[in-house]
Amino acid sequence: MTAPRRRHQSLAGLANISFGFFGIQIGFALQNANMSRIFQSLGTSLDDLPALWVAAPLTGLLVQPVIGHFSDRTWLGRFGRRRPYFLAGALLAALSLVVMPLSPALLVAAMMLWVLDASLNISMEPFRAFVGDMLDRDQHAAGYGVQTAFIGAGAVFGSIFPWLLEQAGVSNVAAPGQIPDSVRFAFWFGGAALLASVLWTVVTTSEYSPAEMAAFDGVAEAEDGSTARVLAARPAIAPLLWIASGAAVVVLVALAGLEKEMYLLGALLAGYGAASLVAIRAARAGRSPGLLGHIVGDFAGMPPLMKRLAVVQFFSWSALFIMWINTTPVVTQVFFAAPDAASPAYQRGANWVDVLFATYNGVAAVSALLLPWLSARIGKARTHVVGLLCGAGGFASIFVMPDAHWLLISEIGIGIAWSTILAMPYAILASALPQRKLGIYMGLFNVFVVTPQLLVATVMGSITRHFFPTEPIWTMAFAAVTMAGAAVAMLRVRE
Repeated sequence: MTAPRRRHQSLAGLANISFGFFGIQIGFALQNANMSRIFQSLGTSLDDLPALWVAAPLTGLLVQPVIGHFSDRTWLGRFGRRRPYFLAGALLAALSLVVMPLSPALLVAAMMLWVLDASLNISMEPFRAFVGDMLDRDQHAAGYGVQTAFIGAGAVFGSIFPWLLEQAGVSNVAAPGQIPDSVRFAFWFGGAALLASVLWTVVTTSEYSPAEMAAFDGVAEAEDGSTARVLAARPAIAPLLWIASGAAVVVLVALAGLEKEMYLLGALLAGYGAASLVAIRAARAGRSPGLLGHIVGDFAGMPPLMKRLAVVQFFSWSALFIMWINTTPVVTQVFFAAPDAASPAYQRGANWVDVLFATYNGVAAVSALLLPWLSARIGKARTHVVGLLCGAGGFASIFVMPDAHWLLISEIGIGIAWSTILAMPYAILASALPQRKLGIYMGLFNVFVVTPQLLVATVMGSITRHFFPTEPIWTMAFAAVTMAGAAVAMLRVRE
């Protein structure tokens, strides 16, 4: 007797499943394109930007595995499994977008970035698992392709909206220590659009029951004990090595005078070691794994395919985070000759960054619709290799562009890479993971999105300050090399 299959979704059904991501990405795009601008407008220096950006990856690191764990185990009847998290995160994120541009001081803006990013992650993480929940494996490439198209479209609106407001006559300049009206109004519009789009997905979709999901997966609904077995089998020395690694990082930072934000990396390594120690002892004592045990055990017991994809994620997201942090200072300083955040030329350059970000997201939205066709012919893994190489070429081309308008060509390559980064790893992974743990594994997969961002936000600050403190354009060389490294790592992935 064959296992039951999920209903085949039409294009409209695929769109309803992922439409909420349109609004979520508006929020992320406003954050990515404008937070450096807000921080500089409120008085921070170029050297301090990476430290302030630590908030975004750190909240994702902490929030996504927890939300994934609980969403796997949630069932609220007609309200479903993932949709309550969509809605709760959207409400908090919309409120954060309203408050953010009203920040009277740098500290308030930094705190609101933490709240905004945590809220966006609460909504985003279940959306990744939602596609896997709702679609059979033969529709995964199409499902994540449509989701990527909405991500790209939302990012276009979020990135370009301040520039459009300026064209409509809204003031794009502000007194020192103030945020321009074009940015304020864009954030308020983004909050409304985010909430409305998530509500659309919540209202137009219904989820499969736990019994149906168990039948699709071909296993019993209850926990199969694999997590406890993985924990009990872990060598006792492993947690101690993690703790020692964290301590070594702390000592290195103190002795070498590195960026103080690197203490955070040491704390995270030591914290994971301590959590592993507690979880392993609980498993060996025969206690059922709780939240901590499941996160540690499932992280330690990742499938080999997920480990190979993790390396790809590490390199590709390192390049992306370098871009998000440094594009505004690179464009304003190199192409607009305006390092002073209070000057009109700086604000024009910052608005051009919005156009550049809208361009690569627009390219991603269009190219994402072609990904199912291409992956059906050359495979998902090779499709991703092609995209990553396009991205490396886009970053490298920034060095030879004669003026800011030519940077639009660079964004084409980056946009193609962005489309495959958002679609192909998740399509490959969703087809290879047990359904009952899809949420937690998608949340843990985010560790390899977040960890490189933390490293960039800490290590790149030291590199920039010591080797090219007045030439941020060289950060784009690092982005090109790491994106090419992701393409090489992807050659080891077999579907």
